Amino acid sequence: MSGETDLRELLTTMRPRPNPGRYVFTTVDGEIPPGLRPVVTVAEDEGLTLVVRQRDADAAGLKYDYVAGWITLGVHSALDAVGLTAAVARELAAAGLSCNVVAGFHHDHLFVPYRQAARAVRLLEDLSRRSGRPRRREGEPPPGPDVMEGADRVYR
Repeated sequence: MSGETDLRELLTTMRPRPNPGRYVFTTVDGEIPPGLRPVVTVAEDEGLTLVVRQRDADAAGLKYDYVAGWITLGVHSALDAVGLTAAVARELAAAGLSCNVVAGFHHDHLFVPYRQAARAVRLLEDLSRRSGRPRRREGEPPPGPDVMEGADRVYR
């Protein structure tokens, strides 16, 4: 039942896939309004944060500032896996994209600017491809079969 913990495996098999629709982060005091089906809820001191479809937030008269596309990473990542969130966030940040990450039991979910969601998927697919190949410094011979370079370190 536990998920993957190996960073190289997580990155090479992450399979980012966009979910249809536009999503927003909003907040309510108390209960979830009737008819709303949030995809994420977070209880905070200031209120209950909800991530819901934009059209549902509009219909309920809820305020929001950020319209996001929702990307699910298809790999079953363990909750104690180290480095996946950092690698994904670093890749998107280097391209100037914000990324709000939510860990589910089975998968990680990314909320990125809606208009940039397709670009984010392409960047993550490229990161996945690069993570599957050993990297080397210019002029350095290819590593042997027992060496693989990860996101920031060499693994032996």
